Amino acid sequence: MLTAIPVTLIPGDGIGPEIVDATLAALDALKAPFVWDRQIAGLEGVRVAGDPLPKPTLDSIRRTRLALKGPLETPSGGGYRSSNVRLREEFQLYANLRPARTIVPGGRFDKIDLVVVRENLEGLYIGHEHYVPIDGDPHAVAMATGVNTRQGSRRLLEYAFEYAVANGRKKVTLVHKANIMKALTGIFLETGLELYGRKYKGRFELDSVIVDACAMKLVLNPWQFDVLVSTNLFGDILSDLVAGLVGGLGMAPGANIGVDAAIFEAVHGSAPDIAGKGIANPTALLLAAAMMLEHCRLPDLAARLRQAIDATLNVDQVRTGDLGGKASTAAFTKALVARIAG
Repeated sequence: MLTAIPVTLIPGDGIGPEIVDATLAALDALKAPFVWDRQIAGLEGVRVAGDPLPKPTLDSIRRTRLALKGPLETPSGGGYRSSNVRLREEFQLYANLRPARTIVPGGRFDKIDLVVVRENLEGLYIGHEHYVPIDGDPHAVAMATGVNTRQGSRRLLEYAFEYAVANGRKKVTLVHKANIMKALTGIFLETGLELYGRKYKGRFELDSVIVDACAMKLVLNPWQFDVLVSTNLFGDILSDLVAGLVGGLGMAPGANIGVDAAIFEAVHGSAPDIAGKGIANPTALLLAAAMMLEHCRLPDLAARLRQAIDATLNVDQVRTGDLGGKASTAAFTKALVARIAG
């Protein structure tokens, strides 16, 4: 009998509740020991509680230290900040983990198995921006300040290096722009090289690449990379690029890891245009749930879930419309649960 694990569950907006229901069905079939504390956020949080991140939701995550969430929509206007950014800041979720693996073969790129590790709290995303008025134009000049710290860089790099070692990865690439932003991204590169030489040399290969060259190399020959680790903005861009190599954000799970909490999510949007139509692809959130199982030291259940997803898509050929199939969300879920049970 597995020990019960409390988890905050945030269905989210748009297609969120549909893909969450599919994921819960798969986890139930696996007999995963999660005990769900259902909470609200995003537009649903605004509608019910007047806040995209209501206090009970934050309190729940503080208690469980673990969350699974669907996509959240940030309300337009009203001064609302991204709920995802607020969650990262609130729980100091400094590492964003984005694996990308080919599941459905036959695309423009095949046999992709990459991981992007992105710093989540620093860089240009800290939001220190302002305008300088000139000659009656209040927005004549726009300015932004990025901040990277030695401590923040080391914390993220240590996480990435430990991940590489624990998962048998052979190579880690530091992605930077230290040729131009010599201080802002130079500190990240410098810290990575120092940490590797002091603690990790010989445990995997380390190299570095300028971000624009990295983007080009990823679309020419992505197989030359294994684990990419970068600062916030570059990591954000490259993680979406890498998702495109395996079919798009519908196949891209994500994890936000901190010292005191971890939040697992589908990184795609809430897709309000297809909400309620029963055609959403739950694969990204299912893969995020597999990551959560591994985080909770349940690797066997994670492997069973991934194997069932692979078999449903490739053996049974049950696929949603975005993958060229005709299955509804419910039909895909039913086939997946049958695979798990079988």
